[in-house]
Amino acid sequence: MKSSKEILMGLPSKVNPAVLQGLSTVFHFIIKNDSGTDESLTISVEEGKCSAEEGLTGEAKCVVTASDENLAKLLRGELNPMMALLTGKLKISNQAEMLRYAKIFGLM
Repeated sequence: MKSSKEILMGLPSKVNPAVLQGLSTVFHFIIKNDSGTDESLTISVEEGKCSAEEGLTGEAKCVVTASDENLAKLLRGELNPMMALLTGKLKISNQAEMLRYAKIFGLM
């Protein structure tokens, strides 16, 4: 099974550039690993393009924090996002921004 990082890094190839026209955002993902270390990833939308890169770049409009296991389950549709939020398995700094882009990113 793919890790959450692998899924997120592949996200730009799955997004239709036409729906990104006029949109701009930056998401930071903080992924907690079993080893106790954090991995970070940035998903950016700018000028009709979506990009993914390791590390935290730009000023995030939304920060998502979760364990690798829970985030991967969420991205595969195996974990209910609302239950993950309510039980603390997922933290989102700006839920409105996430909802705005969740369909575009294919997460809903």
